[in-house]
Amino acid sequence: MAKPFEVRLQERLERFETLLSDAAVANSEFVTEAAQHVISAGGKRFRPMLVFVASEFGDAGDEDSIQRAAMVMELTHVASLYHDDVMDEADVRRGAPSANRFYGNSVAILVGDFLFSQASYLVAELGVDFVKLQAQTFARLVQGQIAETVGPQEGGDALTHYLQVIADKTGSLIAASACFGGMASGAPREIVRALDAFGEEIGVVFQLSDDVIDINSDVTGKTPGTDLREGVPTLPVLMLRAENNPADAELLSLIDGDLSDDATLARALEMLRAHPVMGRAQAEIRRHADIARSHLAILPDGDAKDALLQVCDELVTRST
Repeated sequence: MAKPFEVRLQERLERFETLLSDAAVANSEFVTEAAQHVISAGGKRFRPMLVFVASEFGDAGDEDSIQRAAMVMELTHVASLYHDDVMDEADVRRGAPSANRFYGNSVAILVGDFLFSQASYLVAELGVDFVKLQAQTFARLVQGQIAETVGPQEGGDALTHYLQVIADKTGSLIAASACFGGMASGAPREIVRALDAFGEEIGVVFQLSDDVIDINSDVTGKTPGTDLREGVPTLPVLMLRAENNPADAELLSLIDGDLSDDATLARALEMLRAHPVMGRAQAEIRRHADIARSHLAILPDGDAKDALLQVCDELVTRST
């Protein structure tokens, strides 16, 4: 008798943790320690979870291939975090000192490269189609990072630019995770296409909900206003700028000023939380979540589809 879906998913995630740690083992203790620095700090494991759920839509895959697909996605994600933290000059990652602070920028970059190479080794064992998708995804990750670094072109729309950046930096890897799960299990091509479209859209929802959480929440473990203080573009602020309402001059002046003082940051957060733009931002998140749900219509009913629908609901709920 087949195990219940929830039990099967939990067992896969537990096995995955051991395999992931093993995949970060290098020829030297130092590199192994540095490569496992972010992995050992934990994380949502959203991408491997998505691989496992998507694999439920096929019946021709073996467990080792599905686990390998999940490791490729998470190793790629973790590798990108090492590089992101160097570029962002981050101090903390998942509640621990970031690798660049702990080991220095050069080591952090090289460890990220090592993890990418481990992902490449594993994906080669899955087949050419997986290699192609991995390469395309990596290209989008890099282009998204470059676009974020350079910023929108002169005269370009900042919000449109931002949505493309998060589609490339976040949506692409989440879409690939859904595809990898379907492909590794031999799901029909039309199902894989639907999973791809769902992943792309839910990746955007994932980031946009984080944007609202940065302003609204003080119970997620992330200090409210972190992005605001660092001048990182987020959906509510970009929408506020796009509306160009003279009545928002004081708030925009606060946002554009020095937010290093806790009292000033608290004032900016208080004004943003009370502003109607937060409601409009949440409506935009719900709109993207509805698009993501629409891509699931073709999927057969069952526990796996319900789990994907629940992801949509949870990402919307956590931003309110």
